[in-house]
Amino acid sequence: MGYLSEEKKKVTTQRLREMKQRGEKISMLTSYDYTMAKIVDGAGIDVILVGDSASNVMAGNMTTLPITLDQMIYHAKSVVRAVSHALVVVDMPFGTYQISDSEAVSNAIKIMKVSHADALKLEGGVEILPSVRRILDAGIPIMGHLGLTPQSINKFGTYAVRAKEEAEAEKLISDAHTLEDAGCFSLVLEKIPAVLAERVAKELTIPVIGIGAGGGVDGQVLVIADMLGMNCDFTPRFLRRYADLFGTITQAVGHYVEDVKSGDFPNEKEQY
Repeated sequence: MGYLSEEKKKVTTQRLREMKQRGEKISMLTSYDYTMAKIVDGAGIDVILVGDSASNVMAGNMTTLPITLDQMIYHAKSVVRAVSHALVVVDMPFGTYQISDSEAVSNAIKIMKVSHADALKLEGGVEILPSVRRILDAGIPIMGHLGLTPQSINKFGTYAVRAKEEAEAEKLISDAHTLEDAGCFSLVLEKIPAVLAERVAKELTIPVIGIGAGGGVDGQVLVIADMLGMNCDFTPRFLRRYADLFGTITQAVGHYVEDVKSGDFPNEKEQY
């Protein structure tokens, strides 16, 4: 079936480049299941990230480290089935690309073949360059991720802002250029100074997506549960809540409980 308009066409990596060239901001959100992905895609999002943040949001883990390759594939398959417009990017989970470049490309191919996603995201710079190159050589698009990289949280020891010092900032700039030169189609910058993020976005020709990196980049990404107000305990400066689903859902469930207890639900019109 054909698309009704240009706006409804499937978003591709090339289309993201074109958006950057004409100064159009890129919108990106996470999704982990069919129902939410269908809503997010229908609302017009450009990119859906099947993030390893599913480890936190869906499984209740303290970090992203425990989620497995098969679990990420499960979430990715669920999302892809719902999407007709957005570019679907899947995080490669911790341990699937750091051991060797041959294992990295094998795991990358498995994600793409089984999930039918559009691209993958990897955290890190020059340290993972051999894996990045092998995966790109296999024809798989890669979105890079620099700054605060949650898979390295045990090394950092904190979720504080990264690259505030000159040495780390210069390494980030170098890594960004390295990933672009290798062939990555886009880059996420997480929790770094806005001035630094803007500089990187201006120096690179590929789109730069920020989270806690200011407004000078080419687009923004947030975790869906955070921006919908489902997670009341997470209140970083960069987060804007667009709804209070925690309150709405709590009230609705409470109302349902009351109706069941009182015998009000179901009524005569709600039964066969």
